[in-house]
Amino acid sequence: MQVDIYGTLGPKCSDEETLTEMFKCGMSGIRLNLSHTTLERAADRINVYHAAARRAGIEAKLLIDMQGPEIRIGSLKEELSLEEGEKVKLVSEVLLKKQNALKTEVGKETEKGKEAVKGKEVEKEVEKETEKEADDSEKIIPVPEYIFEYIEKGQEILIDDGKILLEALDKGEKTADKIEQISCIAKRGGKLASRKSLALIGKEVKSPTLTKQDKENLKKAVNYGVTGIMQPFVRNREDLKNLRNAMKECGCENLRIFAKIENLNGVESLEDFMDLADEVVIARGDLGNAMPLWELPAVQKKISAECRNRNVPFMVVTQMLASMEKSAVPTRAEVSDIYNAVLDGASSVMVTGETAVGDYPVEVIRYLSNTVKEAEKNKK
Repeated sequence: MQVDIYGTLGPKCSDEETLTEMFKCGMSGIRLNLSHTTLERAADRINVYHAAARRAGIEAKLLIDMQGPEIRIGSLKEELSLEEGEKVKLVSEVLLKKQNALKTEVGKETEKGKEAVKGKEVEKEVEKETEKEADDSEKIIPVPEYIFEYIEKGQEILIDDGKILLEALDKGEKTADKIEQISCIAKRGGKLASRKSLALIGKEVKSPTLTKQDKENLKKAVNYGVTGIMQPFVRNREDLKNLRNAMKECGCENLRIFAKIENLNGVESLEDFMDLADEVVIARGDLGNAMPLWELPAVQKKISAECRNRNVPFMVVTQMLASMEKSAVPTRAEVSDIYNAVLDGASSVMVTGETAVGDYPVEVIRYLSNTVKEAEKNKK
């Protein structure tokens, strides 16, 4: 069985020339991350991708990675830089939108020169809503409002696949009888951009299988040449049933389902739902946030063995060639990681940021493909 090799579509591999070279180096298909965009907004890149596939003479695969139940921070006005020991506030996206709307209303009243009752009433409302708002100097991260019920003092919060680690300093501040902001301290700092992942260590946060935007993307999937749906954070059989029902409603029930294992629920329930998946994805980024990192290799081996025993194809993804985002040559450890994944029986391997935002997308696919071929030669 030939191993499929996937890249991830992004700004560093969005031109036809680069994509054609990636195909020539052995790429089978590509992933489009819909946590940051939609099929419509990515239409130009998708068209270029299909053109490159035709040029290379390849019937390429296109996988769309849904947002699903994954928790993400909201949009930031600009990149946020956090230092270790610095304070930051998590604030409900709903509260921030309300505050911004009220401030806009005050601005309109002022421009019209209305100093009387209406303007003053709006100003009072703003004061009421923002009396506990962070100072201008305090850094703010917008987050979904439903996460606050799961956060207590001392709760550790991972952002951007664990690159940033925060600790809650309190239970939060109430606005209109519900908690909508919590002060935290950065235990591990870094640079933060919009829409990055967020995880609460040790907590199972209940969220829907699919978002409204996910369903809109499913409706358009066939028209854009999508061949597979990657469902994040599969927790149980119900998640895949919900996805299959939604795909049927949206007219894309014939597309392949890639079930991403990214939390402990997914690991523990795998045998119960793997028959509903066309391929299981060992997504080591968030999975590594759900446990001490030194336990991750054993869990990867366990999932690989379960898939082999049930004859279910599986993919390995995340940081396979992470150093190549900035280096033209991978580390020996990365090459060994790819090699061992193939020996364990992986039917697919995938890179993410390495091709999407890395400096050497073509070289990444070349090293990935050559390492896979070498492993296939020596596989028993």
